[in-house]
Amino acid sequence: MRVVSTENNWKTLSAETVYENAWLELSHRDVINPSGNKGIYGLVRFKNQAIGVIPIDAEGNVYLVGQFRYAIDEYSWEIPEGGGLLGTDPLLAAKRELKEETGLLAETWTKLARIHTSNSATNEEGFLYIAEGLTQAEAEPEETEVLQIEKVPLAKAVEMVMRSEITDSLSVCAILMTARLKGI
Repeated sequence: MRVVSTENNWKTLSAETVYENAWLELSHRDVINPSGNKGIYGLVRFKNQAIGVIPIDAEGNVYLVGQFRYAIDEYSWEIPEGGGLLGTDPLLAAKRELKEETGLLAETWTKLARIHTSNSATNEEGFLYIAEGLTQAEAEPEETEVLQIEKVPLAKAVEMVMRSEITDSLSVCAILMTARLKGI
């Protein structure tokens, strides 16, 4: 593999925020692209970090969350996930999201990965964790969440990814990485 340059070869001529809310900012950029030509770029900057947790019980089962996702207009099976404020410890957000969505508490936490969810159009950074040593408490879903929890063997979750029944990027990454770590 030949790498030409790892330096930023884009130049921003102007940036204008065209929309902003509590979660994100959308800007229009006039740029000089790597070939030296003028162009435009739309950039979404998130105000939160993406957090995903793959809870695994002692029998090797994982807990998936099913919910209707407005942005894609589809029902989605995924790992428990949510957001954490920028600049805060993502592990604290992971613990909160796991309890909130499933009611599960974990004794052992392992950082699995740092990922960029769609780096061609957004700066969103995601953090993935494995949660083990699970105990059940009461779930506390947000008002926007109508959740279904499903416990499945990790191998079945991998099959769901491979059949595109799980398409969420945090979930795909976490399930496949965890399966590799667990020898599945």
